[in-house]
Amino acid sequence: MRSVRAFLVLATFFAFTLPLMPLQLLFVWTGSRYARTFPHWYHRQVCKIVGVHLNVDGEIAEEQGVLLISNHVSWIDITVLSAVAPVSFVAKQEVASWPFVSWLAKLQRSVFVDRNRRNEVGDKANEILRRLEAGDHVVLFAEGTSSDGNCVVPFKTALFAAAKPVGGRAMGAKVSAQTLALTYTKLYGLPLCRRGRPMVAWYGDMDLASHAWRLLGLGPLDAHIRIGPPVPLDAFPDRKALARYAEDKVRDDVVDLLRGSAPVSP
Repeated sequence: MRSVRAFLVLATFFAFTLPLMPLQLLFVWTGSRYARTFPHWYHRQVCKIVGVHLNVDGEIAEEQGVLLISNHVSWIDITVLSAVAPVSFVAKQEVASWPFVSWLAKLQRSVFVDRNRRNEVGDKANEILRRLEAGDHVVLFAEGTSSDGNCVVPFKTALFAAAKPVGGRAMGAKVSAQTLALTYTKLYGLPLCRRGRPMVAWYGDMDLASHAWRLLGLGPLDAHIRIGPPVPLDAFPDRKALARYAEDKVRDDVVDLLRGSAPVSP
């Protein structure tokens, strides 16, 4: 039955996605405001196709640019967070070469960063800052990797260079940081325990295709997202201070969510 479910979900996903890709490409090419908002609608529909029920605590500031600092559990995090609000992602350069996934990432206006090329980091930092100042919401997976779903991996302060570059200019109150704590708590309405959460998580050297097939065959999932309050980026003296604040907040919120103390929204 799991294989049948995975096949039906994938077939529906591709039948829904492929006709919409040229439309989003047109939005991106023409600079339409829908280039930012259309993926949000699309991912909400994908959550319904996959069977992910969203429980959201808090709101993302809409009238300003926001750097959203999140933990990372699985490849499905992209769809879950995109369904919460119109967002783009900071992605590692390797993603730009992944078959099909790279097309979806580019259509969502992701920023690809090669962490091994220091001379590129400054240019990418400026690109992200321009996007934030233009009012975009950009997600940074601050762990630099994904976890097994039971914990938060220590944040890498180097990844915050885009938000707090050395000698960077003040941005006033028009650009803020907010934390996102993301957990997967139920399968078929039943609580996922410590042994069950790694079934959802994609981490280590797991193969993406085989993991996706297994996950899509499992059944309906509950995802809980807790959004922290907006804090102006200028409130942090440097990237290390921002990283410490974000890591402490995300870790505390993840612990609360896994303990079941999150309010549930429809």
